[in-house]
Amino acid sequence: MTENWEKGFGEERSRLNEIVLANAPLGIKRFFALDEQAYEAGALPAKTKELLGLVASMALRCDECISYHLIRCREEGVTREEFYEAFNVALVVGGSIVIPHLRLAAERLDTLGETP
Repeated sequence: MTENWEKGFGEERSRLNEIVLANAPLGIKRFFALDEQAYEAGALPAKTKELLGLVASMALRCDECISYHLIRCREEGVTREEFYEAFNVALVVGGSIVIPHLRLAAERLDTLGETP
C-alpha cells in the first residue's frame, strides 16, 4: 500500500462494517459491541489495551488487525520505542513466522508519522 494506506484502510473497514451490521443478527452485533468495549479504558488504559491488541494481532498474523491497531495505538499516543518493544514481544511469542507481519507493521508505522 502507498503512504495513503491509513485513509483507504479506514474507509474500507467502515464500508464493510456497515454491510455486515446492516444484515447481522443480534449475536454478531453483540460481538462487535463487545470487541469495541474491550478496548475502552478501565483498569488498564486504552493505550495498553491497544498495544495488547497489536501484539495479539501480530502473533495471530492478521494484517488487517495489525493495521487497525497501529492506527489506534498511534491515536493513543504510543511512541516509536513503545511500538518496537511491542513488536519484540509479538516476535518472541509468535516466533519467526511473525517476521513478515513485523515488516508490514514497521513499514506502515513509518507512514503514520510521529504520535500526535
